[in-house]
Amino acid sequence: MPPYGFVELAAMLRRAADGLLTASAAVDLLIGHRTWLTRSDFARYVEVETNPIYVGESPMAWVKWKAAVTAVKAGRLACTSSEAAMLRIAVGIAEGVPVDLREVVGGLDEVNLGLVLEALAAANGRRMAVTTR
Repeated sequence: MPPYGFVELAAMLRRAADGLLTASAAVDLLIGHRTWLTRSDFARYVEVETNPIYVGESPMAWVKWKAAVTAVKAGRLACTSSEAAMLRIAVGIAEGVPVDLREVVGGLDEVNLGLVLEALAAANGRRMAVTTR
């Protein structure tokens, strides 16, 4: 994958997920978290399609969700426990992979917990803004 900037990659992911509640919620969670999409080692877990025959005039991108979370679990994609938790939650939303919420939400700060709550609402077709103190 050629190097794409955060804004460009976020737009491509959103285009691919458009109209799909869980895919959009997971993508927005990853975008809101900001960490994963800025890492060059995460790029191998993002598939970009630029051929207009398949995607029209605007390139699209998809996260290889299960491969990314498998790489984290196997230690091939180093990260903090909070980063791993955010990715695992996004994968759970996007792919239906079971996530132990007790394990993943306990270590999140209030900003990341707010992002998770917003993503869960969006996956349910609701939009809500969580404000943190």
